[in-house]
Amino acid sequence: MTIQERLNTLYKSDSRRNKFLLVILCSGLAYGFYRGVQDNYLAQIVQISKFERGIVEFFRELPGLLLVFILAAMYRFSESKVFKIGTAIMLAGTLGLLLVGTSKVVVILFMVVFSTGEHITMPIKNSMSLDMAKPGKGGASLGLMSSISNGGNIIGFLAVTIIFAVLSHLGIPENSIAGFKTVFFIASFLLLGSTLIALTIKDQGKPVKRSKIYFNKKFSKYYMLEIFYGARKQVFLTFAPYVLILFYGADTSLVAFLLAICAGFGMLFAPLIGKLIDHLGYKFIMVTDTLLLMVVCFFYGYAHRLFSPEVAFIVVCVNFVLDSIISLASMASKVYVQDIADTQEEMTSTITTGISVNHLISVVVALLGGYIWQQVGIEMLFTLSGILGLINTLFALTIKKPKHNELQAS
Repeated sequence: MTIQERLNTLYKSDSRRNKFLLVILCSGLAYGFYRGVQDNYLAQIVQISKFERGIVEFFRELPGLLLVFILAAMYRFSESKVFKIGTAIMLAGTLGLLLVGTSKVVVILFMVVFSTGEHITMPIKNSMSLDMAKPGKGGASLGLMSSISNGGNIIGFLAVTIIFAVLSHLGIPENSIAGFKTVFFIASFLLLGSTLIALTIKDQGKPVKRSKIYFNKKFSKYYMLEIFYGARKQVFLTFAPYVLILFYGADTSLVAFLLAICAGFGMLFAPLIGKLIDHLGYKFIMVTDTLLLMVVCFFYGYAHRLFSPEVAFIVVCVNFVLDSIISLASMASKVYVQDIADTQEEMTSTITTGISVNHLISVVVALLGGYIWQQVGIEMLFTLSGILGLINTLFALTIKKPKHNELQAS
């Protein structure tokens, strides 16, 4: 089966499809470069401490918390137009990091700009992907989109590993700003390409109405799942790389290489998990996901207590990768929303509100996480994450399959 034939089995006939997936690929490449150096840049160049890392993440996650208001301000715009704006804002963020200084305030400012664009596109690309999918292919569509994005991430992460290895071979020290600026330049160039391609996507249909805050009783379980997921996700997203860097001494090349491995598994497993969601149901995936998470949290927090430093480092690296695979199951909650939503507008508004609910707890965890690590150690930090995963499992068990699916049927 050719690539075009495979796409035709998943998607409706839509001229936007190929350009949309190309933007996802280019953005994935850019994110691979940006994310590959982010934590080492903060630790080695900007000199952000483990406590300050939580403060940085608080500001970086604010756009997610305010997302419903940001998108409400663009209520006259179509989905594709908002997608274009978000991509352009991400470009502004990497350009700022490339061209401006390295003071803490300036770096945090442009990280927030990048994060704003990233969060704007987050619900929109999910909604656009689900809208383009044929009935019953929502999970597979999200899985393919995630796979393409992860493919771009892999190349970006591996390129970062190579860049810093080459610079080290040339005698340029690890903490030199030259490598980081090179990476930000490449990321900016790729996002420029993403923005230009996105601009060629034709708007379809009428502008989608977006309420500032969309709460509906039928989505209450989804909101609660997003709260628990946001809390546990934030612990790993913010502090797992910093544990590798500050606690185990991982350099930029190693962190980027681990992220490449994560993206590689993501590319392989995302389509599979998407199909499993369609065949086994989102409830089964949600429960399995959080049960596995508790094991990962235990070893990430206590490996140094159980093993020698060398073995503990390997165990933590393995669990760092496992967490990224487990996180792919978050697609299940989006399919759950699609299953009970009546219209695309309701689906988009609900996913958007879910992201903001997710980030409400995320910003709190970001602030508390650094303090908890500093005061009582990483053991308590990841124990907390495991407990949140357990609560998430218990809540997912209460989900019931709806009797009808009006949105997919349409």
